[in-house]
Amino acid sequence: MSNPTVTDPTGTTVASRLSALDRYLPVWIGAAMALGVGLGKTFDGLDDALDRVKIDAVSLPIAIGLLAMMYPVLAKVKYRSIGQVVDRRSLTLSLILNWVVGPALMFALAWIFLPDLPEYRTGLIIVGLARCIAMVLIWNDLACGSRELAAVLVALNSIFQIVAYSLLGYFYLELLPGWLGLGSDGIDVTVWQITKSVLIFLGIPLLAGFLTRLVGEARRGTHWYENTFLPRIGPIALYGLLFTIVILFALQGDAITSSPLDVARIAVPLLVYFALMWTGAFAAGLRSGLDYQRNASIAFTAAGNNFELAIAVAIGVFGVSSGQALAGVVGPLIEVPTLVGLVYIALWARPRYYPDPPTTPAAAQP
Repeated sequence: MSNPTVTDPTGTTVASRLSALDRYLPVWIGAAMALGVGLGKTFDGLDDALDRVKIDAVSLPIAIGLLAMMYPVLAKVKYRSIGQVVDRRSLTLSLILNWVVGPALMFALAWIFLPDLPEYRTGLIIVGLARCIAMVLIWNDLACGSRELAAVLVALNSIFQIVAYSLLGYFYLELLPGWLGLGSDGIDVTVWQITKSVLIFLGIPLLAGFLTRLVGEARRGTHWYENTFLPRIGPIALYGLLFTIVILFALQGDAITSSPLDVARIAVPLLVYFALMWTGAFAAGLRSGLDYQRNASIAFTAAGNNFELAIAVAIGVFGVSSGQALAGVVGPLIEVPTLVGLVYIALWARPRYYPDPPTTPAAAQP
């Protein structure tokens, strides 16, 4: 993918303000995917060895990568400004997109594209129910969305995930297919399983980020915190992202390479899903009169999914070698490069649909 040549509202080229790590992110992500698959194929038993490194049912390597990825982003959030950025219109639109439109769209696409492959279809529906609480913060940050709004939206998704995931799983995998005369599967997921995922992958880095800003500003001042400390820890987020991708594809690389046609069939509805969710959300935000930063946050929150939870549920309920688990693994395989591409589209769209300088009090920087 070529570097973006779009400009921000002040006329500065967006690419010129990105570090080399940010600017060539698609290249690094592609290399991380290839490295992970290569490691998994080269070293027999590596996937099993990595999978055994767990605390309870949580993969420790993936947990380390996700925590490293999320902490710097949440340390950048200006928590005192949240009340100025968040509004009822943004929250309502996000909740509708995430918990009404998203699951329904994935259900429809799974049945349209995979009517003869019930295991993969169920896996896709499980992915659609798991709303993003982690990686979306990276995409939002790269697209110059509102960090403060994104933090609130992922917190809301976390609460709804705890309350609604099992109920929505029952509705979309058993109740609705029965009403429509279709085949049905069920999932048995406890509230504690979902709560544990939320507490680990959002609660820990959120608390760490909040305390870091609180203590850092109190001891060294806002200027030092914003201009010295944050630039130092910023790259850790993308290193964590790349590490997570390597581990994830090392764990599942063999399943991906051994079933390329199945992966391709699973990939098609996922591509359609991410494209429709992001463009639909962005268009809805434009129509609602939201500024760019709010709109970008809502669009990426709507398009992303909590792949860690989806994979954990698929493996826990159907087994590590199941088609449902493979569909869960293909999720980030397609989501990561697709949403990176959507970051570039968002940066391209910003000066075209939002020609005036942003007026929100907490303008995000990439």
